[in-house]
Amino acid sequence: MTNQRFIDFAKFKVQEWLCRDNISADDIFVVWYSKTLQNHKALLGTRFANYYFECTFNGDKGEMHMDIYNKCFKVTD
Repeated sequence: MTNQRFIDFAKFKVQEWLCRDNISADDIFVVWYSKTLQNHKALLGTRFANYYFECTFNGDKGEMHMDIYNKCFKVTD
């Protein structure tokens, strides 16, 4: 899988999970991306939802896993 194909697929899965017709792949941005050997990992976000997405592609198994985060902690001095 090429770098761009993985990023496009990850954006598609984020878009699909959000179930919003008005969010396009262009509204989803890559915060961080890495590739090691046949594996890919990307952290993605969008300004339309308070979620953070971590997509990991396992090249050995041909599987992508997506973790979704939406946790906020109040910090006080």
